[in-house]
Amino acid sequence: MIKLASKLNLFHVKDSGLLSNERVISVDALRGFDMFWIMGGEGAFMGLDKVFHNKITGFINEQLNHVEWFGFHFYDIIMPLFLFLVGISMVYSYRKRLSTEKNDIPLWKHTIKRVIILWLLGMIVQGNLLTYNIDKFHLYANTLQAIASGYLIATIIILYLPVLHQITATLGLMLLYWAIMALIPINGTTAGAYTPDGNVAQFVDAVILGRFDDGLDYTWIVSSLNFAATTMLGVFCGYILQSGVSKLKKFRNFIIFGTLLIVLALVLDIWHPIIKKLWTSSFVLFSGGICVLLLGIFYLIIDVWNIRKGTKWMIIIGSNAIFAYVVSHVFGDQLRGMADVFINGLKPLIGSWGDTFTYAGGVLILFAALHYMYKNKIYIKI
Repeated sequence: MIKLASKLNLFHVKDSGLLSNERVISVDALRGFDMFWIMGGEGAFMGLDKVFHNKITGFINEQLNHVEWFGFHFYDIIMPLFLFLVGISMVYSYRKRLSTEKNDIPLWKHTIKRVIILWLLGMIVQGNLLTYNIDKFHLYANTLQAIASGYLIATIIILYLPVLHQITATLGLMLLYWAIMALIPINGTTAGAYTPDGNVAQFVDAVILGRFDDGLDYTWIVSSLNFAATTMLGVFCGYILQSGVSKLKKFRNFIIFGTLLIVLALVLDIWHPIIKKLWTSSFVLFSGGICVLLLGIFYLIIDVWNIRKGTKWMIIIGSNAIFAYVVSHVFGDQLRGMADVFINGLKPLIGSWGDTFTYAGGVLILFAALHYMYKNKIYIKI
């Protein structure tokens, strides 16, 4: 165990031995792939069902909607993939920062600043902050705030725990979440532990957030434990990416790791079900496994086989992911309205293609802005 801990600790971000300036293009491309769906790609593809209305487009339409409660759809991977990629980036950015700093204070200043900005942006996107009406504010109700929570907890873990204990802490977060959900009774019973109205996480949100709760069946405060666990899965993949083994071995490790996570999730699902809206521990494992496998596939194609053709658009989107996320949420209707200026005259001719063209047009307008920023090396960092 001591030898294992010693070997694993070589990956610790405070050890500059693995410091690398090599850009892993597959991570940038995967971030852009993720953001494409958020910025309107899902609407463009969902519109196909109005055109063709067959089993294939019906299936696509279903997969581009979040699952109602139990289970998993393709679109349920979008948010965990965002957190997962943040975890990978933390390994690179923290190792680089700590290699030039005498202590952790500058890094913590950056971390706190980023958490605050992410929190405020989350309130702008879905927290009604821009209504300037405190009675309409939702304090904790957005992906960016989930990232802020996961990022903050993961920072504590990766800075102050040996790598072996980081693994233990991640498992501990998921175990603690399970214990809270499964063992704490609501109204004297645990029978509704995984129902929309009887779960502890929903109860905690309602009590703590009060009038600032969004009133939906998504949960946030207790789920923050598992937002951090998802982020840590990305951290572990960042360690793999910075390891000294060959690229093919890294790909193999991703496939093994991802498959193991999915198998564990399916076993755990028997008594601790996969529910995105609660961000259960089985959901962390299942979505995390898919994230790792996606990373493995992107890594094999782009960084191992060096196939870059057809990936530039994803890299462009991924280079300003937070900007794209905020703009697509705050100005999504306006972007599609701008697209309609060019499309409205065609609607009598294109018929049922209208929604697809409108959403695709909105994506293209935002992509044009992102392309300009990329070409001129304008990167909005927080």
